[in-house]
Amino acid sequence: MPELPEVETVKRTLNELVKGKQIENVTVRLARIIQRPDDTMAFAHMLAGHTIEKVERRGKFLRILLDGLVLVSHLRMEGRYGLHGSDEPLDKHTHVIFHFTDGTELRYTDVRQFGTMHLFQPGEDLSLPPLNKLGDEPLEPSFTPERFREIVSGKSTKIKSLLLNQEYVVGIGNIYVDESLHRAGIHPEDSPKALSREQLDKLHHAIVSTLTEAVNAGGSSVKSYVNGQGESGTYQQQLLIYGRKDQPCAVCGTLIEKSVVGGRGTHYCPSCQRASTVLAR
Repeated sequence: MPELPEVETVKRTLNELVKGKQIENVTVRLARIIQRPDDTMAFAHMLAGHTIEKVERRGKFLRILLDGLVLVSHLRMEGRYGLHGSDEPLDKHTHVIFHFTDGTELRYTDVRQFGTMHLFQPGEDLSLPPLNKLGDEPLEPSFTPERFREIVSGKSTKIKSLLLNQEYVVGIGNIYVDESLHRAGIHPEDSPKALSREQLDKLHHAIVSTLTEAVNAGGSSVKSYVNGQGESGTYQQQLLIYGRKDQPCAVCGTLIEKSVVGGRGTHYCPSCQRASTVLAR
């Protein structure tokens, strides 16, 4: 958390809140959040005077486009952005503050302190870490059933592990992989090699429809996620499999089970998602 739907929601919220605002100065209260440049004073100096033109998303990353710079931000587990008045008290977990010329502040808070920020010249960010090895965007028109089959073709890993690998398809984390596999009736440990064209097309449709519905619902607030206006998402109310261990499957009534796949807690229905005869190892 957050995954594609949550980051997309934050992106849209930030475009409403900070688009067109000019940065007067920047305060960095936790140096390790700033990954590029490695000097926090240089980071603040570079941003001063620049105006936010728009906010975009690449996978689970935010791309904050300014007039002459690109700020790449990863929220990791619990990073949040919020717009505040300069007179409002600071949360103790506020680590970076963008002070605007109109007296407002964009504050980045992060209880777990895992978030990162990278600052680039325009054109650099997509060809350098952390964005340079990201895979296909599942909500772009180019992500067709044919393209999806091409991505997974010949892969012997477990299908869940493949979908979590951001070098293949971006933005799908643990929640939405479990939901998509359940919709498609595919066991999380199946090998892509064992899946038919029909199954892969069904999984492609499940990925796109699940993510689209989650975006429309503002994401899932399973733990602490809120958007830039402090609002929770509502898609957690529609989750059919994730977090529902020992509860009846909404499709067949069988009790949902939980295992570990690729080091991640994995929810599945043993009836709807029967394993193939050849499981990935």
